[in-house]
Amino acid sequence: MGAGLGAIGAGLAALAAGIGVGLIGSKAVESMARQPEMAGTLFTNSLVLAALVEGAAIFAIVVGLLAAG
Repeated sequence: MGAGLGAIGAGLAALAAGIGVGLIGSKAVESMARQPEMAGTLFTNSLVLAALVEGAAIFAIVVGLLAAG
């Protein structure tokens, strides 16, 4: 694989992670607005899910950068 393609892959992984975390946050806030009594549970669940998305993105970025050269 070319150096450019690995770098592009790493960038796309970072972009996808940003979009994913943004969607998690927006849906969590929307859910809290609809059902305020569940705010604590929703916050905890969304925080764990965002951490998992970021962890997967870090692995994808590292693999992309290693493939780049």
